[in-house]
Amino acid sequence: MTTGEPTPPATPDEHPRTGKVVFVGAGPGAADLITVRGARIIAEADIVIWASSLVHPGIVAGARPDALVVDSASASLEDLEPLLIRARDEGLLVARVHTGDPSIYGATAEQRDQCNLLGLAHETVPGISAYSATAARTDSEITVPEVSQSFVLTRLEGGRTPMPPRETVRGFATHGTTMALYLSAARHRQLQDELLAGGYAPDTPCIIGYRVTWEDELIMRCRLDELSTTMHEHHLWKHTIVLVGPALAEGPISARSHLYHPGFRHEYRAAEPAAQDELRRHGALGIATEQQNEPEENR
Repeated sequence: MTTGEPTPPATPDEHPRTGKVVFVGAGPGAADLITVRGARIIAEADIVIWASSLVHPGIVAGARPDALVVDSASASLEDLEPLLIRARDEGLLVARVHTGDPSIYGATAEQRDQCNLLGLAHETVPGISAYSATAARTDSEITVPEVSQSFVLTRLEGGRTPMPPRETVRGFATHGTTMALYLSAARHRQLQDELLAGGYAPDTPCIIGYRVTWEDELIMRCRLDELSTTMHEHHLWKHTIVLVGPALAEGPISARSHLYHPGFRHEYRAAEPAAQDELRRHGALGIATEQQNEPEENR
């Protein structure tokens, strides 16, 4: 390089990965629903970044007294970059706390790109999502034998974030399985119309969850054709998730899982002959075959 020639910008590989960012799933709300690992990362972090608009304050209450705790509710990605540069240069641990599970509508992909450009190591600690918490709070199972064995997690198209052209609520609804609808509460009438147009029956069970596991939690059940009216009456337009599908019906289920049926054989348990005959009559496949290593999850 000749004298006076400008120094080229540093490439990511020129920065040693001494600092680290951990994207921590805070869970749906209640402070005691964060994972043990997530709580430990927050307790050890030099810098804790969290959004007070989405994350319960009890989640970050376990931060070290000398930690730098930054509320990112009004910050952009660029606003936070100086903190990441400092973490890289000083070898600091950053806990980037996200509501629910960071992998679901967490906008973490762009943050990982930012870390990679800065030469900053990163990892993710999962968290409990709102759909899981809502199902738990209502004692519901999302996948019920012979009713729903699939699960669709999506949002209503037409909002600020464009949806891929083939991803529509109406299209997903044609499957008739359990769905979780995020970020759609402000347009609840359109949501109801699209679900009905996709083929769900008017009496399909719905569960509405507002700020699930927070102190002001509100959870309601209704029919699909009452969804919009119910949400309107309770002024629900944000922080709300909707679960829909026949698996959410209350009362006894029509068919049990094979996993705990005495006629189902797997590598840890022999089948009872009489119960095995019952499963055969029910139409179960492969019950009588001799498979030494049949996986337990084959139900």
